[in-house]
Amino acid sequence: MQASRARLFKEYKEVQREKSADPDIQLVCDDSNIFKWTALIKGPSETPYEGGVFQLVFAVPEQYPLQPPQVRFLTKIFHPNVHFKTGEICLDILKNAWSPAWTLQSVCRAIIALMAHPEPDSPLNCDSGNLLRSGDVRGYQSMARMYTRLAASPKIG
Repeated sequence: MQASRARLFKEYKEVQREKSADPDIQLVCDDSNIFKWTALIKGPSETPYEGGVFQLVFAVPEQYPLQPPQVRFLTKIFHPNVHFKTGEICLDILKNAWSPAWTLQSVCRAIIALMAHPEPDSPLNCDSGNLLRSGDVRGYQSMARMYTRLAASPKIG
């Protein structure tokens, strides 16, 4: 557990130092628990998620970095690899392709890449996956854009 704390403190310092280096990701550690983090990520450009800001929550295990963090979307998102109700994410690096070389910041980058390049053959959201698998890209993009506007658009005022 001591090694995981040291690694998380190192990542925390790196995030503080490089805040402006990656404007699409805002990673924040819980004030009272180094094993709980949240992130705000911007939807990638030229996707139906563009203009949206999505909140992720991280539960980091005590065996980190030997085991991956549990990450899920708190913001509703219409995406084949995200469970619509729970926010669970189907991404190989969060399961069997995890490597201790990954950081929380790089996990956020991988999630942004997944948003831009969905994998409809391993869906957690079957409706979204079926639209893409049947070739109805327009239908998928329309639904994804609608949910981005409803759930992930910054509120003004």
